[in-house]
Amino acid sequence: MLQIPELLAPAGDLERLRYAVNYGADAVYCGLPEFGMRSAPANFTPEQLAEGVIYAHARGRKVYLTMNTLPTNEEADRLPEAIRAAAAAGVDAFIVADLGVLDACKTYAPQIDVHLSTQVGITNYAAATAAYKMGAKRVVLARELSLQDIAIIRDKTPPELELEAFVHGAMCVSFSGRCLLSTYLTGRDSNRGQCAQPCRWKYYLHEENRPGSMYEIGEGKDGTYILNANDLCTAPFLDLICKAGVDSLKIEGRAKTFYYVASVTAAYRQALDQYLADPMNDNFELAPQTLDELTRTSHRHYSPGFFFGPEAARQSTDSAAYLREWEFVGTVESWENGVAHCQQRGKWSLGDTLEVLCPDGRSIPLAPEWIENEAGERVQSTPHAMELYTIPTPELPPMSLLRKKNTV
Repeated sequence: MLQIPELLAPAGDLERLRYAVNYGADAVYCGLPEFGMRSAPANFTPEQLAEGVIYAHARGRKVYLTMNTLPTNEEADRLPEAIRAAAAAGVDAFIVADLGVLDACKTYAPQIDVHLSTQVGITNYAAATAAYKMGAKRVVLARELSLQDIAIIRDKTPPELELEAFVHGAMCVSFSGRCLLSTYLTGRDSNRGQCAQPCRWKYYLHEENRPGSMYEIGEGKDGTYILNANDLCTAPFLDLICKAGVDSLKIEGRAKTFYYVASVTAAYRQALDQYLADPMNDNFELAPQTLDELTRTSHRHYSPGFFFGPEAARQSTDSAAYLREWEFVGTVESWENGVAHCQQRGKWSLGDTLEVLCPDGRSIPLAPEWIENEAGERVQSTPHAMELYTIPTPELPPMSLLRKKNTV
């Protein structure tokens, strides 16, 4: 019987959850203000978490809650209340990295599944099996594993144990994200959701006996980004990840925008559906429009990560800059009688190269002949933040997203 992998998308807040669900995610993962590995995003209040669970469950989707920091003694005292509240909200699983948190989840919400986070560093079948014996329903595999490593783990672990792997997004230079640089250099603990991303900084060599002398370490006139990992992108070989036995395909990005979440989720939904349409095909070739979609978000240069071994993983040592070929500029609130009612999220002007991304993954070129503002005036551009305006378009569903091609 064909195993149908789950597509798992990030949700930094309630808005991003809605976009992830509507753009094709089977499940989302999110966090509360405490105990999650992302302190920068808005995150969810307990009330918003309950609302998000209702929204997702009504559409047949699941919600997993990240509780994968390494708590202090004081924080451990607050675990029971947080776990009970999340269980009452109806989450489908907890994602944990600490044995104490695992035990607390089993004690205070035994009916809720537990997934072991990538922070645990599951790199072999023995560790995965041990996790299963401790009560884990799923393990999130270390990002350093190859396809062969994953296949061996699948073959040598209980079939009831689910395997999850990251398939897209930012990569950490430290093993499975367990970074000490941020704490050492800035006092912000990356293992508690506060990473300052020092791996993206410029670095020079300094010779201690020559004060003021700074030496470049390689590429680039502005220094070398010796720790800067490329972004992971596996869409071109998603079939191989599925065939290796991965049950859940995870997109990184709880700190990313809802446009990023929507675009990347839509692309991987297309890639996964293409594989599932002909899973016995050993000559999988990703549809060009799917790969094109993955160039329409802000991202670093792409890499296959460690799936083909460490020699295939790449770094951009000359720059930590993002590639931004397209810019998100608006949402479609509604459509009627050939006119889309939109809200501004970025400036664009008549004559710009525009596209609209629909929740079903279609990308439609647009060349509107006019823009009408809230006062009913015809204007040449949309310069005002969050302003409402209308443009002529073919029929578009709500939650469609407008973007323009950058000219520089």
